[in-house]
Amino acid sequence: MSLPRPPLSEKKDAQVDARSFRSSSSDSGDDNKLLEIGYVPSFRREFSNLATISFAFSIMGLCSSVATTFNSPLFLGGPASVTWCWILGATMCFTLGASIAEIVSAFPTCGGLYTASAQLVPKKHRPIVGWVVGWLNILGQILGLSSTEFGLANMIWSAVVIGKDGNFTVTPGKSVGLFAGLLILHGILNCLATRQLARLTTGFVFINIGATLIIVIVLLATTPRSEMHSAAYVFGSEGIINQTGGWNNGIAFLFGLLSVQWTMTDYDATAHISEEVKRAAYAAPSAIFIAVIGTGLIGWLLNIVLVLCSGPLENLTTASNPSGSAFLEIMVLRMGKPGALFLWAFVCMTAFFVCQTALQAASRTVYAFSRDKGLPDRGFFGHVSSWTQTPLRAIWFVTLIGILPGLLDLASSIAVNAIFAMTAMALDLSYIIPIFFRRWYRNHPEVKFTPGPFYMGDGVIGWIANINCILWTLFVCVIFSLPTNLPVTGQTMNYAAPITGGVILLSLVWYVIGGHRHYKGPQSNRTDLDKAASASAADDALVAPPFSEKTEAERRAEVV
Repeated sequence: MSLPRPPLSEKKDAQVDARSFRSSSSDSGDDNKLLEIGYVPSFRREFSNLATISFAFSIMGLCSSVATTFNSPLFLGGPASVTWCWILGATMCFTLGASIAEIVSAFPTCGGLYTASAQLVPKKHRPIVGWVVGWLNILGQILGLSSTEFGLANMIWSAVVIGKDGNFTVTPGKSVGLFAGLLILHGILNCLATRQLARLTTGFVFINIGATLIIVIVLLATTPRSEMHSAAYVFGSEGIINQTGGWNNGIAFLFGLLSVQWTMTDYDATAHISEEVKRAAYAAPSAIFIAVIGTGLIGWLLNIVLVLCSGPLENLTTASNPSGSAFLEIMVLRMGKPGALFLWAFVCMTAFFVCQTALQAASRTVYAFSRDKGLPDRGFFGHVSSWTQTPLRAIWFVTLIGILPGLLDLASSIAVNAIFAMTAMALDLSYIIPIFFRRWYRNHPEVKFTPGPFYMGDGVIGWIANINCILWTLFVCVIFSLPTNLPVTGQTMNYAAPITGGVILLSLVWYVIGGHRHYKGPQSNRTDLDKAASASAADDALVAPPFSEKTEAERRAEVV
């Protein structure tokens, strides 16, 4: 049962109560849409179209993400696996990104797909579906932040090793110390007000794409034509080099998907800042769509050039590579140490931006889950600071919790890698659940999905995109679950599947034992509804109302 819509005057009163500042006329449509969904606007809408697109690009961190994952496809399936698996995965990720974008357009709230998933199933299933998706998404985002921050720390230490010609030893203590310091720094930066965050984010996209293109150009300019690999090595059978120790060539080749799937994830991060975005129903899904296409195409170009200019493969292996990064070694080989380290600084800066945006998105997810009473905190983390108009409590919760996985490296590198391994799997599963239920319950009387302005339609294109991304994600989860090297030992075991399955099982047990008492699904936080509506809301999840086709001019006229 949907919540009754109050008169316009009540909507305006709710807005005034929620915020001590005046919304501009261009924001009124966004705030009214949020009120119709059932939430009182609590953030300033300071993210412009450019800032939102920059945020979406930054969360994928093109060149830094490729740098931290390049070793996997190169040393498991070979150079041809690097090039072909990237474009294959990027094409499939495009259908997932488009499917997510149309749901975000219909539900532009900081809960993102978590909020949407509970509204796309019948009433009796809403609490349990919202609970599982919410926990998968939160854990995936926090672990994704931790793993990216840990990767940034190792990238910085790799540069130090190269700078000292290999005469430097990176200990677990040094890695964890730098990791924790960087994460605390990002926590401090995320305490800025939304306007400052938007201004800071706007420039990220130019450094991200600019650094990638400059690396491509410099590599091509500094590599002699005679030392470039042949097309058969880059694209053909010569480039399939199986180093898995026992898997057949087909499986070894498919391990190349690990890089692209790790890079092109966290699509819904932009959704989590949608309550801070102007014209969110348009801007947020468009930013996701544009970022997926741009990252896919530019990333493919970068991977092709890296393989083309890589030199002998044996010189890039860990045994002969003190930095441990094949990406950096290729840059040093072609550009020389000074030039490579100079450009590597921009690659590290891109990773820094990934962590900045990831922490912002994760904190908004925690805020939304706490607001809906999904956390046993009595809404403590669902609080917005009157000083910055940002969820400071949620920001520091994510920051401090995010440090914990990295501390495992002090005990065992296997343990920390096992925890980080579940990131992509947890996030991808949280994405396809609402996409699946939107189609499965499309004719159910209690489920009324009303499309936003970004919509692929209910025809063949929409169905193909939705079905394809669901099947592809399940397929990739199988690849994520396989140990990449044989024979399987305690050192080579892939713990991603058992850990992810364990998290889902524990969340269900927690829900049965005590979670169901305080969590009833996404809840309205509007205080302007009458008591009868509030009582109804306590037992019911939010249901999105029909999307209004009114123009912005009509909306402004209504408010006046």
